[in-house]
Amino acid sequence: MVVKVYGATYAACPQRVMACLFELGFKFDLIKVDLQSGEQRQPENQLRQPFGQVPSIEDGDFKLFESRAIIRYYAAKSASQGGTNLLGETLEERALVEQWLEVEVNNYNPLIYTMVLQLVVLPQQGQVGDMELVRDCKGKLEKVLDVYEERLSKTKYLGGERFTIADLTHLPSTRFLMEEGGMEDLIKRRTNLHNWWLDISSRSSWLKVMDLRK
Repeated sequence: MVVKVYGATYAACPQRVMACLFELGFKFDLIKVDLQSGEQRQPENQLRQPFGQVPSIEDGDFKLFESRAIIRYYAAKSASQGGTNLLGETLEERALVEQWLEVEVNNYNPLIYTMVLQLVVLPQQGQVGDMELVRDCKGKLEKVLDVYEERLSKTKYLGGERFTIADLTHLPSTRFLMEEGGMEDLIKRRTNLHNWWLDISSRSSWLKVMDLRK
C-alpha cells in the first residue's frame, strides 16, 4: 500500500518523513500542501493535523501526524517486518537512539528553528529578523555542537556504529546550517561532526529528498 504524505518538499518536517520512507523502502505519494498560502490551516488539513501544520500521513485507514512520531512508527514497522532496522538492535542501542532523538528535539532543533525564522522566514514575509536573537541562539548552539563533537569522536553515528533515525532526524535542520544560514563553519570546524554530516547527507534517501525539493 502506498503511503500518503501531506506536506511540502521545502519544509523541514516533511523532509524528515520522506527521508525515512526512502531509507526504509516504503512507497509514498506526496500530497502537496501550500504553506505560503496558509493551506495547512484550512479545515481540510486540520482534519488530518489539528494544529494546522505539516506533515501528516495516511497509511490505509491509519492516520498519524508529527514527523518524529511518524519516523518512529515506520522504523518500528520496518524492523518488525524483518526490513531495515533504524532503531538499534539491542535494548541499550535503542535507548541511545531514543536519547539522541530527545536531544535533537529539545536542544538542537529549537535553536536552529529560531534562526531559520529570523534569517529566512521573516525576511521572506517582508519583516526584519532579530539579529540579537540569532547571535544568542548561535552562542547556545556552539555549546550543543561541542557535545555532538565529543559524542562523534567515540562512535561513527549518534546511536553507535550504525545509521539510525537518531541521525536521520537531524538532516533537515543541519542542511539549513550548511546551505542557507551562512553558518556552515559551525559544522565544518568540528572535524567529527563535519565527517558525520558528509556521511549522512550523502545517503541516497536524503539525495532523493533534495531532488524532490528542486
